[in-house]
Order: sequence, then C-alpha cells, then structure tokens
Amino acid sequence: MRSYKLSAIYSFLFLAVFAVGLSAQTPTPTPIEEEEGVVKVESRLIVVPVAITNSAGEPVQGLTQRDFRIAEEGRNQVIETVANADAVPLEIVLLFDVSASTDAMFKFQQETAAKFLQEVMRTEDRATIFTIGENPQLIQARETAERSMVAVRSIVPAKKYTAFYDSIGEAGNYLQRNAPSGTRRVIVVISDGEDTNSTRVAKAIQDGYVKAGRSVNTLDQKALYQLTVKNRDTAAMQERVRIVKSLQDADTVFYSINPAGSSYQLNKMSQFGQENMQKFADETGGTAFLPKFLPVDTKDALANTVNMKRNAEMLEKIFKQLAAELRAQYLVQYYSDGDYSNGKFVKLNVSLNGRSDLKVRARQGYYVKN
Repeated sequence: MRSYKLSAIYSFLFLAVFAVGLSAQTPTPTPIEEEEGVVKVESRLIVVPVAITNSAGEPVQGLTQRDFRIAEEGRNQVIETVANADAVPLEIVLLFDVSASTDAMFKFQQETAAKFLQEVMRTEDRATIFTIGENPQLIQARETAERSMVAVRSIVPAKKYTAFYDSIGEAGNYLQRNAPSGTRRVIVVISDGEDTNSTRVAKAIQDGYVKAGRSVNTLDQKALYQLTVKNRDTAAMQERVRIVKSLQDADTVFYSINPAGSSYQLNKMSQFGQENMQKFADETGGTAFLPKFLPVDTKDALANTVNMKRNAEMLEKIFKQLAAELRAQYLVQYYSDGDYSNGKFVKLNVSLNGRSDLKVRARQGYYVKN
C-alpha cells in the first residue's frame, strides 16, 4: 500500500455489528390533505440502530422503550417503538483488502470471516463481497451465507495499489441501490485504511504536478515528495468527508478490523488510515477494531508460530463480538416533524435513562431526503 498509480516522474514515491440503519427516513402514511389536492407529508419515520454494551464490552439485552431517550437537534423526541433486530433482515457488505499490505494472516482472516458469515446470517439475510485493490472489485453480489463463504475463501491477495476510498464509497452505493427497504445495512472492512489509488487522490497529486508546471523538473527528491504528500493529504481529508456522507446516505453502519495491529503507528499514512476508519465507525454507530496483532514474519520461526496462534485467537474473539452485537441490537423508531431543508444533516443523540454504567453507540445523525 505504499505506491501510487501515477506518472513515471513520481513512480518511486509511495500511500462492520453491528447496528445498521434501516432506512433513516421511511416515508410515513400520515399525509395532510391541502387545498387543490396537494398532499404534504407532515412527518418522517426515523429508524436508529443502537448498540448497548456494558463495561466489559458485552452487548446488553432486555432493555425496553422506557429505557431509551433520543433527541433531534437538541429537542427530545417521542419514541414510537424500540424493536429487536431479530425480525429484520440483514444486508452485509464484506470488504477484503488484497493489496500489498497483506501478510501471513490473510488466509486465516478469510476463514474467520467466512465462519462469521455462517454464524451471523439467517435464511433471509444476504451478503455482498468486495475486494479493495487497484479498483473496487465486486466478487459476489447479494447471496446467502453458504455461497458467500465460498466467495470469501476464493479471494486471492494481490500486491497492487489500494483504492480504499473508492471501494468504501462503492460499497455504500451498492447498498443504497440494491438493499431492499426495511433491511439492516452493515459494512465490514478488513483493511488498514490506507489509500494509494482512489480516483480523487490520484487526480489531486497529478493536478499538483501540472500546477507546478516546468518547475517540477527542478525539484529534488525531497521537495517532490513533500509536494506529493501535501496534495495527497488535502485530497484525503476531502475524501473522508465524502465517504462519511455516503455511508450516512446509505443508512449504513461501518465496522472495520485493522490487520496492521500496533504497526499502524509506524508512519503518518497508517495513522491517518486508522483515523479514517474510526471516523466512519463513530459517525454511523459502528466500531473500528484495532487488535494488537503480534509479528508473524520475524527470523524466529517458533515465535512466528506462537504469534500466529495468538493472533488467530484474537481475530476469532473480534468476530464473535461483532456477531453478538448484530444479534443484540435495538432499533429505536420515532416520527420527526422537523421542518428541515433537503440535504441538511440532522444531529441525533441517543441515551439511556438512569443507566450511566452502560455505553451507547448509535449513528450521529441523518441527511434529510425530502
């Protein structure tokens, strides 16, 4: 993940469950007849997936409507219902990073992810499989758990460029286009979050060279590198904002598992990648897992074997936690009669009455679609 698909002049340079949204705003059957036959929709049904965990990070079940409180733009709302997700079909998109950052853990990540799908999916649920590589690649469209497991196990790693932003955006768009209404929508990503090849990032770097004109030929390696990083980072920040909106528009909850482990701290690009995934998770009510994987490519073969086993156990634990959250989530529903302009981001705050000992995770808001 450290090289760019750019022109030769800089080719030496380097670059999830639980809760998901049912539709954030399902049109309600509460129209008001107005003069000359014009019908105005007075309110919108807002559905907010919510995860409740205790101090040990375990999902908490058994809460009722009286336990929840929700505010929209600071105004308390009347909760219509609090539903259990068991009765709601799940639409999950699983994305595998197949770029140069993959390592000896890749095969185990595949197998563990396949078992996760088998464990969490029911007959009516569907999974879609993408890979994150040079371009977003749809490996399998919406299918059952059994066929999805086969698709996951068929993925082959490739040491190529990484279009991370393009892939996440495409996954969100896919759900928005293809997931039936009234379904829970989740994106689960196995990646370090770094990007070296998304369309807007690559274009920003190329445009930077064009803007520099002939002077680019006089830059030494250090100056050329600084120019590249500046343009890349500017584009990356813009992409972060774009992807957050894309996920919110798709009513999707984002989860990620970073296989880089503690090594993500080695450079700014890796840190930014993890920050991206944390941002996406925070905004949608998901989780960005950062397991402390141990190195498995040292000169000590015995240590590699022991570390591989420990890493495998850690990954299994994460997927079990993810599956438990998906099976124990709440869907809080209320009618909003706020008069908001189309496209406005409406801030939400979900909390519990008298349960400060529990942690609440929910989407931070929704974009109005009039």
